[in-house]
Amino acid sequence: MQPKLARLTEIVEKNAPLLVAYSGGVDSAYLLAAATQILAPAAVLGVIADSPSLPRRALTDALALAQAIGARVEVVRTEEMADPNYVANPLNRCYFCKAELFTRLDTLARERGFAAIAYGENADDMRQVRPGRQAAAEFRVLAPLRDADLTKQEIRALSRELGLPTADAPAQPCLSSRVPHGSPVTLEALALIERGEEFVRSLGFRVFRVRHYTEPVADGVTPTPRARVQIAPEEMSARLPGLVSTLERGLRDLGYATVEIDPAGYRSTA
Repeated sequence: MQPKLARLTEIVEKNAPLLVAYSGGVDSAYLLAAATQILAPAAVLGVIADSPSLPRRALTDALALAQAIGARVEVVRTEEMADPNYVANPLNRCYFCKAELFTRLDTLARERGFAAIAYGENADDMRQVRPGRQAAAEFRVLAPLRDADLTKQEIRALSRELGLPTADAPAQPCLSSRVPHGSPVTLEALALIERGEEFVRSLGFRVFRVRHYTEPVADGVTPTPRARVQIAPEEMSARLPGLVSTLERGLRDLGYATVEIDPAGYRSTA
């Protein structure tokens, strides 16, 4: 691992002072912690993009983690929900989200004198189609973890060495990822998804998704939301049998007309 860490150090030092797009997830948390150690806190700033697609719990946890590791962090409000391209929820929805974020960070970097912007893409991500990568390229955003050839497994191991609570955290993409492509992303849907997932979490589940569906309706008619709950298979077998009725009733009480539990469980996509 030492050659990779040496490469990471080289990239970070070469691009100081550094602005880090920080979400509180596994990769960006490690990048912010490592950069803060390499450069000292005064030369690094983590920036959290706050919008309706970010759960309040995720924002609170990200801020607390930054404070725990001694990293400077600021919150900026992003307005991807004002972009019709994003709201339409095409396959490349993430491009429009990242373009909005990097526009804000680019302005901040110029105003504050930061040499570069970095985000948490890792070496494994190159095997996946990620529309946000195009936006990163357009804004010349660095990916130090990727360029140091650090994989997700290695980042988790390094995070564990630093004592980061994200070392074993499950992936937690934005709330908009629970809405199928082609269905519009709305404030109402995001709020309901967030309440729904908080409720499922309160039952003790850790890895899951509440997928949000609506059927096309006539003009002027409010679509009826339905939920499809996906839970990690190991948690389904261990916890779900005694909680099916409670889970379904709770989500209906929150506003879902129908609730279905996916018998195949959660599959890692988004």
